[in-house]
Amino acid sequence: MSNSFKIIHETAKISSFDSIVAMGVYAGDRLEWVEEAINSLLTQSYLDFLYVIVIDGEIPLNIRAFLFKIANEHNNVQLVQAEHNVGLSQCMNFVIEWSLENVKSAKYFFRMDADDISIENRLEKQIDFLQKNPSISVLGSGLVEINEQGEKVGQRKLPLKHHEIMRFLPKRCSINHPTVAIRFSVFEQGYRYRSDLKNTQDYFFWADLAAAGFKFANLPDKLLEFRRVNDFYKRRGYSKSLNEFKARFYTMKVLNRYGVGNIVYACSVLILRLMPAKLVKLAYKLDRYLLNKRVKHE
Repeated sequence: MSNSFKIIHETAKISSFDSIVAMGVYAGDRLEWVEEAINSLLTQSYLDFLYVIVIDGEIPLNIRAFLFKIANEHNNVQLVQAEHNVGLSQCMNFVIEWSLENVKSAKYFFRMDADDISIENRLEKQIDFLQKNPSISVLGSGLVEINEQGEKVGQRKLPLKHHEIMRFLPKRCSINHPTVAIRFSVFEQGYRYRSDLKNTQDYFFWADLAAAGFKFANLPDKLLEFRRVNDFYKRRGYSKSLNEFKARFYTMKVLNRYGVGNIVYACSVLILRLMPAKLVKLAYKLDRYLLNKRVKHE
């Protein structure tokens, strides 16, 4: 897999960073959103991190020019080129494996998407929690959903404690992937994203880690602004819907949490995902309302 990737801008002193922030950029990203995403990381209250940006195949020239400009201006930005579009899983796995080999001091791995915005103290808050809670290996947070204009259109809160997350996991992905911080000790034990998946890779990953006994937590703080574009409901598609269905049953299997409620929920969501976009949109809003209400009372 590593032969598909090439370091195209390398920063000095790569071995001295405490954390790695990994982000992929691909042809479908917008320059203004990429700028907001990157600037939100480079103005964090915590800055002891190496920012590894993987260019996943060909991208617009204006985005490419911006990435090189940022890399030349900051000594903690590293650019990687994938020779063709390989998907998020392979991009993240490359960063993980490269970091294990080259950044021996790294303790924490952060995810970031090229159309989201991290709140200025996101990394500081997550690292502070992980330092105070050594038993936690995977840490997410709440998030605010924004539209294409950056306006708030919703929020996503998830269970906070490990046992609550495990109870939720067979029904829904209980960690907001773009908010996650993972200890490098997880990767040192050989765990990776499934490289054959183009979507839903996080759900399968959490199931594997949960089955292996790693502990999870979520911060209540909304530390990320998550971009929800207008065609969000249309873009889920059959492939993603089917993978989510498979992920739910896989989670039930590896966690031994088969139950009528979990099975009915998985089948109902699959049927719903295949309905017209307007119904999916309505159901999504109802689901978010019920989820946030349930988490608030737990």
